[in-house]
Amino acid sequence: MERRKSLKIKAGNVFIGGGSPVTVQSMLNTPSTDIEGSVRQALELQQAGCDIIRAAVPDKDAVGLIYELKKNLTVPVVADIHFDYRLALGSIDAGVDKIRINPGNIGSDDRVKAVAKACREHGIPIRIGVNSGSVEKNILAKYGSPCAEALVESAMYHVSLLEKFDFSDIVISIKSSDVKNMIEAYRLAAARCSYPLHLGVTEAGTYESALVKSSIGIGSLLADGIGDTIRVSITDNPVREVEAGRRILKALSLGKTGPDIVSCPTCGRTRINLIALAKEVEERLSACDKPLKVAVMGCAVNGPGEAREADIGIAGGDGCALIFRHGEIICKVSENEAVDRLIEEIDRL
Repeated sequence: MERRKSLKIKAGNVFIGGGSPVTVQSMLNTPSTDIEGSVRQALELQQAGCDIIRAAVPDKDAVGLIYELKKNLTVPVVADIHFDYRLALGSIDAGVDKIRINPGNIGSDDRVKAVAKACREHGIPIRIGVNSGSVEKNILAKYGSPCAEALVESAMYHVSLLEKFDFSDIVISIKSSDVKNMIEAYRLAAARCSYPLHLGVTEAGTYESALVKSSIGIGSLLADGIGDTIRVSITDNPVREVEAGRRILKALSLGKTGPDIVSCPTCGRTRINLIALAKEVEERLSACDKPLKVAVMGCAVNGPGEAREADIGIAGGDGCALIFRHGEIICKVSENEAVDRLIEEIDRL
């Protein structure tokens, strides 16, 4: 797919936009006052493959969290700030890699100028984040609702406040809990500007609901070449956000290398515990970085043929399994041996 051409910005040691790999973000959900717990969760996110980690900075005390995160992490840290520009300046002094703030919400031009100046001097980008609940009253009055056009106009208003002070190191997010509205808004924004876009469906709900909404919203845009960084918002442990984000990227061949596991939904011909096998294969290959297609099929007769494009796979029989490579059978093993033998063959590849 041809990706939208956007400006390239740098947050810490990670590039966003300009043809850089699409990055996966998440946000800490521990209380900002729990420094130890926040650092522990951030390290878990980093281990899970999170490229950029955001933390809320609701008050002056929370700026101390930024210091601790920077001491313990190797991935960029984003300070999420609302209304108080002094928290942005404090976070910059603490070494933050990126600021999330809406310039129109922090007061006078002098305050916007101070934040823009400090970010420019330290090479720190700013993410403008607009959602359905943050659209300005005059824009809502103009459009009657937080429709896609209203969201984009709000975002471009905030962008203009930074551009006024010659600041263009900007990432834009335009989120909505309405998936169709979110998709339309990002498409409009992609046509109106060249800034990198941070994709996400906000307030997407618990895991299953969020996964469906985000796969449709984020996935549709990425398939169109739109989007430079993503967050899958889930009411759950944020590690699950990272896992979901990685899966969306992998499905579109945009993610980091690693196995693509395909498995059949099973049917009345299945005589093997395919569901358990598929889950075990997925778990045991979670740390594998080989770009392989691995098939887990339920039928020994049709499996190797149906999954001929797979690099390697298992096809179930009656208490046994066939290990095959590109449709050619390598060996027949018992059901209990199947995953071990599959992993051995993958290690040889």
